[in-house]
Amino acid sequence: RLNGPPGPSAAPLRVHLPQLMSLEGHERAALAEATLAPVRNASAAPSDGAQRGQQFPWAVTLLAGVLITTIVVDIIGNLLVIVSVFRNRKLRKAGNPRPGRPGGGAVPLPLVLTAIFNDGWIAGYLHCQVSGFLMGLSVIGSIFNITGIAVNRYCYICHSLKYDKLFSNSNTMCYVVLVWALTILAIVPNWFVESLQYDPRVYSCTFAQSVSSLYTITVVVVHFIVPIGIVTYCYLRIWILVIQVRRRVKPDSRQKIKPHDLRNFLTMFVVFVLFAVCWAPLNFIGLAVALDSRLGTAIPEWLFTASYFMAYFNSCLNAVVYGVLNHNFRKEYKRIVLIIFRFHC
Repeated sequence: RLNGPPGPSAAPLRVHLPQLMSLEGHERAALAEATLAPVRNASAAPSDGAQRGQQFPWAVTLLAGVLITTIVVDIIGNLLVIVSVFRNRKLRKAGNPRPGRPGGGAVPLPLVLTAIFNDGWIAGYLHCQVSGFLMGLSVIGSIFNITGIAVNRYCYICHSLKYDKLFSNSNTMCYVVLVWALTILAIVPNWFVESLQYDPRVYSCTFAQSVSSLYTITVVVVHFIVPIGIVTYCYLRIWILVIQVRRRVKPDSRQKIKPHDLRNFLTMFVVFVLFAVCWAPLNFIGLAVALDSRLGTAIPEWLFTASYFMAYFNSCLNAVVYGVLNHNFRKEYKRIVLIIFRFHC
């Protein structure tokens, strides 16, 4: 029997043994593939972004061009504003724009430009968090400052008899501290919600609108809609008073608006309108997605990206508005430019 032909049980063993070894090999290969899949996906992410950049090089070039223009104009414009205020005492009077007010997210723009050139964030997690914090601080500080200026102009023009008491030097300092305290208080919750994240669509570490719908709604309402409503009310009341005075509906001698006060009001009104126009698309997109998550896939990526860079572009407009609408700023701009050219020539 040992040397004889194999029994009926040996044949199935001989037939199925290679198949079992083949199945075991397939299982090992599948296990290895499942283990390496996350690593491959993670390493494939930049290549996907690079492929997207190769498919739409004009888009990346356009974004970089807009950002470079914004940074250059913002730096030169703010320097001109600061030097002009220090050179001309008339620009230090109440009602004139003040230097040092944030420009709506200008601080971390060089890091965003670096992310565009490298097709990803290379500065690290800590820099990402700091960049997002500074951007939020700048944006919220801008809207809160614009709101404070609107309230100041409303009291100065519509309630001029009470203005000196309401905005004495000590009170004004308290208001400034209050504005920045509220700004810091408004941005701190982002760290607890962990909403400061890198968004490859806009090459920025910024507020992630998809983290929490309730928090996004709160941010849009408290940081944008409510301040815009207050500013709109203040400027609407000022416009009504200006029209009444111009049409002599109120012949009261106390209700007089000086020409330079009117020019300063128009300057700050234009600054507010530009801020609202540039930041409204991004805020309303976030609000719409928070109210209905299905809109997140319906909104085109180019529209979201355009709204972000439109908001970034706002940071360089203030100095231009001051030069166009304010005669004193315009004169100082010309003097500074002439001095620079004479020095180099």
